[in-house]
Amino acid sequence: MIAENIQRLRERISAVCAEIKRDPGKITLVCVTKGRSLVEVEEAVRSGLRDIGENRVQEALLKYNDMPQAERAMLKWHMVGHLQSNKVKDAVKIFDLIHSVDSIDLTQEINKQAAKINKVQDVLLEVKTSPENTKFGFSPEVVSNARRQMFQFSNIKVRGLMTIASLGDNPQASRPYFAQLRKLRDELNPEWTLSMGMSDDFEVAIEEGADIIRIGRAIFMGTFPKVPG
Repeated sequence: MIAENIQRLRERISAVCAEIKRDPGKITLVCVTKGRSLVEVEEAVRSGLRDIGENRVQEALLKYNDMPQAERAMLKWHMVGHLQSNKVKDAVKIFDLIHSVDSIDLTQEINKQAAKINKVQDVLLEVKTSPENTKFGFSPEVVSNARRQMFQFSNIKVRGLMTIASLGDNPQASRPYFAQLRKLRDELNPEWTLSMGMSDDFEVAIEEGADIIRIGRAIFMGTFPKVPG
């Protein structure tokens, strides 16, 4: 089932990329494995996925440590959930890219812990484009200033921006949030990566310029948005 879902997902990614003349090979598909067993993760890996996303550091550590080293070495690990400062020490040990940097204090702690292991940690700045109180991130108005402050941290490398759109039944409702993030990226650094789009709205995200999409339910449960038409 997982392999079939991944094939269906890739077909839909290719279809939307064909419509807007983008190379589907340039879209990074992060398999979000929150709540999934190691067996399920390994099935996704056997189906060709190489980017693994986790919401919680402790859950990521369990899977990382239980996975055979040869298999683990093939993968790129993404922290896609809210990161607490007291989890940073463990996070920098395993994650290649942290998507959810949402404060200068968190950045400072990441820099400190990365320096201890002689690592330059790649990060994305999370931007709060939608109004929900439950969402984290820099407000769009302060991202430019935050970026300037981060130049002082030698063990941090900002690679781009991330956002989470409002959840709803209509994928098109996510478009303004994705468009806002793209506009902000273009103003700050056109070379930056955009991480946006999940199982409910990944096609809209790709249309608006997503470089990374973060997919969980579509892979493990076959839950896809309706095909536009």
